[in-house]
Amino acid sequence: MSRTELLKKIKKIEIASSILANELFTGNYRSYFKGNGMEFSDIRRYSPGDDVKKIDWKVSARQRKTYVKEFTEERELSIYLMIDISNSNNFFAKKDLISQLAGSLAFSAIKNGDKVGAIFFTDRIEKVIPAKKGRNQSLIILDDLLTYQPIGKKTDIKSALEFFNKIVKRRAILFLISDFIDKDYEKTMAIIKQKHDLIPIRITDKKYDTLPEGAIFNMVDSESGESIIIENFKKNIDISQNISKTILTLYTDDNYVTVLSNFFKRRRRR
Repeated sequence: MSRTELLKKIKKIEIASSILANELFTGNYRSYFKGNGMEFSDIRRYSPGDDVKKIDWKVSARQRKTYVKEFTEERELSIYLMIDISNSNNFFAKKDLISQLAGSLAFSAIKNGDKVGAIFFTDRIEKVIPAKKGRNQSLIILDDLLTYQPIGKKTDIKSALEFFNKIVKRRAILFLISDFIDKDYEKTMAIIKQKHDLIPIRITDKKYDTLPEGAIFNMVDSESGESIIIENFKKNIDISQNISKTILTLYTDDNYVTVLSNFFKRRRRR
């Protein structure tokens, strides 16, 4: 793909994503996310009816009077797109869906004045784009997503999540986008959820899900002609969904805006 063709594709995704971002979140955008990010603002004397969980015991002991911490909603959220760019996600409609999904989420964040960043991973961390504001940030993420050539071929979700937990200290919204053809990451997901709002999104093809467990098949990219051997770890995916009921599955022929919008509406009602 030439640079001119790439820019046209990015522009097309930008236009579509900007429109779809308006449809994706209706009403109060921040109400779709858990915790919404609260930051410490002040300390004041305890009043009857205050939440005892907010008592600052150290200050209270020093002053010999009871004080509570006050918190305010953070002025901005930090949105991270952690995207699996291993071989199994780099072909056919899966890559197109991931690009459109990432674009819509990025433009939604930018539109609401929040920062957005991205982490691309395979069986290693491939690229980190620190969270920033502005339209140009979304374009950088899309450009890199479409052009970056990964070194790794396989997937290591556990290591990617551990890396995220080390570098992102403040509470963030983390969209984990992968086909989840991996295993042994469930405990790490649970740890991440204690600190961050983790939203796992599984990208897959219905044809893949109908294959027998353990099947091996050959994929050929219609654009590049490259082929790749993929094993079906359906059992691992089923186990993961049983452990984490919040995993959202998007098929390549889905209207992802409708599916994602309905998912967030259900999430907001919980």
